[in-house]
Amino acid sequence: MGKSIRSIAALLGRSPATVSRERKRNQQSDGTYSSVQAEAKYHTRRKGCHRQHLLANSELRDWVQRLILEHQWSPEQIDQRLKRDHSPWKISYTTIYRGIEHHLLDEPNRQPGQRGIARHLRHRGKSRHSKGYEEHRGKIHYSHSIDERPPEANERRVIGHWEADTVVGKIGSECLVTLVDRKTRFLMAAKAAKKTAQCVKEKLIELFSQLPHDQRLTVTPDRGKEFAWYAQVAGACGITFYFPNPHAPWQRGSNENTNGLLREYFPKRHDLSQDSNVSIAHVVNELNHRPRKCLGWKTPFEAFYNQVLHLV
Repeated sequence: MGKSIRSIAALLGRSPATVSRERKRNQQSDGTYSSVQAEAKYHTRRKGCHRQHLLANSELRDWVQRLILEHQWSPEQIDQRLKRDHSPWKISYTTIYRGIEHHLLDEPNRQPGQRGIARHLRHRGKSRHSKGYEEHRGKIHYSHSIDERPPEANERRVIGHWEADTVVGKIGSECLVTLVDRKTRFLMAAKAAKKTAQCVKEKLIELFSQLPHDQRLTVTPDRGKEFAWYAQVAGACGITFYFPNPHAPWQRGSNENTNGLLREYFPKRHDLSQDSNVSIAHVVNELNHRPRKCLGWKTPFEAFYNQVLHLV
């Protein structure tokens, strides 16, 4: 366009010296300036502006690789030994870990997807967390703690306060959703297609729907992710959930004990798909008609329905 350096600089809001350097730096053989070629030249020059990666030194890289693969040295041991020996080589363990992460130290025959040299480290390349780290992924937001549960539930005064859990058979297959009344130890159970939040939610609603409203007061489930949809159950059935403290199974002792009794019929890794709903109901009925010492040798069925059965 025939404009001068100063007029271009004023138009772009830059110093004339900046425009002049840019033009000289990227001027082509015929004296013209191409912004596309100038951009390409910039990226080429930029690659040489930083310090060369330490592990680009083949001798140092091979030495570090050999210590890890053949002698099981950790990156920190390598770093500190170099300092102790006043070696001309200097490389921090952070740089070594970064090189491992970017596969700069891997053997040439590494297959895609393999962790490579990271598998030769002390912790096999597994990620680690600092002390006090708390995992937040996949955590359920618990509305009520067991500390808020009413005294009548804690002291087993009335019927209608339940404990809930699942009994898993074959991994990835069907499971049992179990409910145990705290006062009477009365058991209710249903088979769910999988141990997922949706399947467990559906079975809980199905079980609670069989009870009158005055017998569905509270429920204390396991803290597992299968109870993540507890709010939908609470809304559909008008029942309040209270979650136990972490790693405190004794706070749901009635349910844990009853699940142990169920294990006599459905041992671990047992395929529950082989059992019909009728056969499962038969087992539940057996347990509900078994006398309990804690009930004064009444059966859970008698205590729950306030009936006396003449079994003899």
